[in-house]
Amino acid sequence: MSSPAINADVSPYDRLKALGIVLPPAPSPIANFVTHIQEGNMLYLSGQGPREEDGYMHTGKVGGYVSVEEAYKHARLTGINLLAVMHSALGDLRRVKRVVKLLGMVNAVPDFADHPSVINGCSDLLINVFGEAGNHARSAVGFSSLPGNITVEIEAIISLKD
Repeated sequence: MSSPAINADVSPYDRLKALGIVLPPAPSPIANFVTHIQEGNMLYLSGQGPREEDGYMHTGKVGGYVSVEEAYKHARLTGINLLAVMHSALGDLRRVKRVVKLLGMVNAVPDFADHPSVINGCSDLLINVFGEAGNHARSAVGFSSLPGNITVEIEAIISLKD
């Protein structure tokens, strides 16, 4: 995964602004869990889905009536929601040292095989926001269903600056 050269002196907020992204409020959990846990210099983010700011959730089977291109956009939106949780948890995205790992889950038809292209929507966003610190390890896997029939769910592990 290569990333474009990004000036390390530019804040994640400046990069978000350049991308035309305004962070929404962090989504509330939909069940009995919390959105994040900080343990030492590690931040563990619970899975987020493709929730619009008005609460609308994108649903359906990728490879069925949801295209890879649509699902890529859903994964990007999920990344924005992860950033909103990070901002809420940390108070400042400049505290992020590195995006360590993503687990990307795709609600896909049984013969779908392009899960990485879908989850790239989130990966590309994080690299654009954090530069080299946004490069991460990742799993992109298919599931027969996800909660509420959402198209994607992504969780993250983040290391924090001292």
